[in-house]
Amino acid sequence: MLAAGLAIVAGIIATALGVLWLRSAGQIRPVLASDGGRIATGIAEKVFVEINGTRQGMIIRSANPSNPVLLFVHGGPAMPTYCLDRHYPTSLEADFTMVWWDQRGAGLSYRSDIPAETINVQQIVDDTVAVADYLRARFGKEKIYLMGHSWGSFIGIQAAAKAPEGFHAYIGVGQVTHQLTSERLAYDYMLSAYRTRKDEKMVRKLEGSGFAMTVPLPNAYMAIRDSATHALGVGTTRKMRSVISGLFLPSWLSPEYTLREKLNIWRGKWSAHSTRLWNDVLSSDIRAVVLKLAIPVHFFHGRHDYTVSLELAKAYLEQMEAPLKRFHVFEDSAHSPIFEEPERARAILREELLCS
Repeated sequence: MLAAGLAIVAGIIATALGVLWLRSAGQIRPVLASDGGRIATGIAEKVFVEINGTRQGMIIRSANPSNPVLLFVHGGPAMPTYCLDRHYPTSLEADFTMVWWDQRGAGLSYRSDIPAETINVQQIVDDTVAVADYLRARFGKEKIYLMGHSWGSFIGIQAAAKAPEGFHAYIGVGQVTHQLTSERLAYDYMLSAYRTRKDEKMVRKLEGSGFAMTVPLPNAYMAIRDSATHALGVGTTRKMRSVISGLFLPSWLSPEYTLREKLNIWRGKWSAHSTRLWNDVLSSDIRAVVLKLAIPVHFFHGRHDYTVSLELAKAYLEQMEAPLKRFHVFEDSAHSPIFEEPERARAILREELLCS
């Protein structure tokens, strides 16, 4: 019986590895027209470029490379979210040359030999500017658009402040402000919501987590934070109920990454530098760092976002000095409105940025 059981387990593992191997070609899917045919002018490629001393990767997709360029600065820290575009298509490549850049130490840009001291906030801000310079030169643009999501908004807004001459506008999606205060607001909301649901088990877990506004946040709180937010539909997306089913498995099943690249996504995410960068965000207040921008600013925020506080982001934009400011609330979204309500996001970008 034991031998038979082991054989079954071995067969399951072999089958799973076979499926994983078959779904790891590493080829970027082509850009297609509405009828499913390939667009002759389209580009879909994985690019590796030397950026400030280290090889960094990005995925570029566009229906037409003459379109305006949009650089997406992902969240995490160290958590590329390009795999979400397969399950929640943004279709941004129809209007822009869309660049999904993996930051230093993350995903396509992960290297085990990168000196730890070079993976810090200021270096990643400098990398963002350097990537923008590369894209402007490659596509012959005087300026490009910059979009930062979550942790990426903490980086992106600093890059926009540092080199505004290279950008048409900055778009903050789930804009970070003072994350430690945001965590307290999220904790209070979750505790109230679970009490209303009479979910005593989760109430006990939250109350027993020792939550406090400290850096680092208590390990017990961090252990349940993601599951607690996603169960309430206030995490990464309204529909995502688990990081495992919503991010982990899709990343492993994506045919656009090789096996090594898939492994590197999670090596980067679970690395010491990811934890260090997260604590840097918690220790910072971007409201005291970037007080004004010389370019138009748009914030996209989901009504149901408790990963990053809507109220704090809105108050921050009201206080900021900029030639144009717009705060867009997405009523059916949590933390990722460009993935959750892509048609509205595209409409805003076309009508308020491209047509302005």
